[in-house]
Amino acid sequence: MTHLAPEAVGQAGSEHRPSEEAEGKRLSSVSRSRAWRSRRWVLPLAEVVVSLVAALGYTLLCTRIGVNPINRIGQVSGLAKMQQYAALLGLPLLALLLYTAYRGRPWRHQLVKRLVCAALAGLATGVVAGGVVVALRGTPHPLGGQEGDPSVLVEMANSFLSGEGMSGIYPPAFPALMALWAKVRYDGLGQAGFALQDMQIFFSALFGPMAYLAWRLLLRPFWALLIAVPAAVVFLDPIRPYSHVVMVVLLPLLGYCLLQVRKAGTRSLKSLVLRGVALGLVFGVLFLWYSGWYVWAAPGAALLFLFLFPWRAGAPTVKRAAAFVAAVLVTAGVIGAPLLYQMVRLGAQTPDRYAYLGVYADPAYVLGWTSDRTGTLTYQDWPVSGDMAGQTGFALLLLFGVGLGVGLGLRNIMVRTAAAVLAGAWLARFWFASNMAHDKAVQLFPRTTWIIMYCLMILAVLGMMMVVQRGTGWAERTLRPAGADPAARVVPRRAVRQLSAGMVCAVALFATMGASWSANRYMPAPESDNTMGLDAWRAHVIKKPNGQCPRYSPVKNCDDLNVKLWKQFKDDGEIWCANIVAKDWPAVCGRKAPFKDKSVE
Repeated sequence: MTHLAPEAVGQAGSEHRPSEEAEGKRLSSVSRSRAWRSRRWVLPLAEVVVSLVAALGYTLLCTRIGVNPINRIGQVSGLAKMQQYAALLGLPLLALLLYTAYRGRPWRHQLVKRLVCAALAGLATGVVAGGVVVALRGTPHPLGGQEGDPSVLVEMANSFLSGEGMSGIYPPAFPALMALWAKVRYDGLGQAGFALQDMQIFFSALFGPMAYLAWRLLLRPFWALLIAVPAAVVFLDPIRPYSHVVMVVLLPLLGYCLLQVRKAGTRSLKSLVLRGVALGLVFGVLFLWYSGWYVWAAPGAALLFLFLFPWRAGAPTVKRAAAFVAAVLVTAGVIGAPLLYQMVRLGAQTPDRYAYLGVYADPAYVLGWTSDRTGTLTYQDWPVSGDMAGQTGFALLLLFGVGLGVGLGLRNIMVRTAAAVLAGAWLARFWFASNMAHDKAVQLFPRTTWIIMYCLMILAVLGMMMVVQRGTGWAERTLRPAGADPAARVVPRRAVRQLSAGMVCAVALFATMGASWSANRYMPAPESDNTMGLDAWRAHVIKKPNGQCPRYSPVKNCDDLNVKLWKQFKDDGEIWCANIVAKDWPAVCGRKAPFKDKSVE
């Protein structure tokens, strides 16, 4: 190593041996560093902090992008600037990871790998949140403006601000938080839309860190990243960023909960009760945040619980497991009691009768979806048919990975959890879909597409993990020369570190490309396009509180800002077929449309 400072003159060998004082300081510094790293909470806390700082810091950086988000040239420039920021932040992290993989000590590389994976998870959804910042530049209104689902959320928040409390059976936590933020940050009633914009951006940024940290309860950093980043990019919906994060976090939490049940015999009663209370608290808060995923996950998870409960492990173990389960259920039940009460009281009075393109498509298609912003798509040409019995290459590769996961890893608790939830959601999907014509109710069955696809992704990644683990074990057992030292490794650890670092780089590249795709979908587009960009467009056509149009408004006469409270729509007992023109209603909906086409006089 090159010495930049001159050595002391007249000391024999001083250029090779440090002084005793310097060596003592170095050893003291190393011992202090090891002492800090040995504390169980330090490294997990470091991952949390790094991931959150990466997500929120990148989002804040995107507020400096000065483009007109209404025209396409401005949108492309904004997307490019976002990629430039991502490269400037991400490339040094990847360079450090690769350097430690090739030149660093094992413990140092593992530390760097943990922190880099955490940062990449934050950057992945930070890019999407940054895209929302760019799309809404110049307007205080949220994605969706005062139309569609965002308008319902604003009305619910207004109801909280007016003292009316919960709105039917909809999970109250997010609208209540909107109301609180509107009161603290803005002027209260009438300003909930501004609070919604802040929360759309904030929780979009947090999606990646929450997904990654949830999977870190069960998996090592690389495998947690390999599930969390694709799931976060694919499932994140900035219009409702609170919804899908519950689904993504719920699955690993269920796996972790079932793991504690299986390990009940190895833990003390106090430890199990404390863990149960902590998990119950999280489950209860998530239930109030968005309860829909519990409906689809519950059948499979409940059945799996009955198989995993240690019924024959002896009375002490059974009592400990029962105490853990009771702590989870009681805590979650107490926290979720307000919503549970509303569901029991009003559940039968609020059927879902809203149909859109996902309802008209083949119900066996679970590898993609579209909302009621369909563009030019119709149920005749979506989904696109693949080459093998309608299945695409992606579908075949994903199913192959699922086969590996189930075939090689069925003893793994998370493989069992994902497979059980998949089976339960699959049966629930076709139960509701098969009764749709008779009951004249959709009952949100297309939303099972997301949780089914998520379970397939989980199983495929775990299948890859099992192949790596078993392949490495097979190589160590069969390729070791006769008489070789049992401690010597056939597969060098350095080679494994280098390969893992390269794969992290590949995931990072996917994250930037996929996040840019997601952000691009929400760039403003006129209503005539009927795409996802319509929601950002609507945010630019509403007057600000001072009565003026937003800075980049595409229209001269903006809509007035309306203040409405939430109310339950009257149920007419019929399915509403969205995205269908009036003349096609008889063929699709089975009845005459209650409106006329705009083109018909």
